[in-house]
Amino acid sequence: MWKPSQPETPNATPTPEAPRSPAPPVASHEPARATAAVSGEQATITKGLFIKGEITGTESLTIDGKVEGSIVLNGNRCTVGRNGQVAASITAREVVVLGKVRGNVSATDRVDIRAEGAVTGDVSAARISIEDGAFFKGGIDIRKSDAQGKAAAPAAEPAKATV
Repeated sequence: MWKPSQPETPNATPTPEAPRSPAPPVASHEPARATAAVSGEQATITKGLFIKGEITGTESLTIDGKVEGSIVLNGNRCTVGRNGQVAASITAREVVVLGKVRGNVSATDRVDIRAEGAVTGDVSAARISIEDGAFFKGGIDIRKSDAQGKAAAPAAEPAKATV
């Protein structure tokens, strides 16, 4: 049964597929994929996964599973989802916490601890927001962002020199 249907299928399919292959829709798929990859790269650690070790990367990460170790996503966002449980130090451009984080959090831009979130550890960022109902235990270090620090540094030096 398989052999008779196989020759009929290839004879029928090459005729319709041959005109479709050089047609513009196939060419339009390739740039669409490249555009999507460039604009919205994001990895996800789902609810059923447990990772122990170091995570580094060049794209944003959403964690709904369990992670132990360290997470380094320089220039990207790390989101700890509602089901996420992280026992690690996190370093990223932006960190959003909806689950539980036990460890130090360092962000070059901002840290958001949402109402459902819990952070036990020190936070270092240019901006931080803690919603009502969120749990936080640790220290906070507010750093100036690089653009503000460079603009404010020259103004501060002459003031110290004149005093």
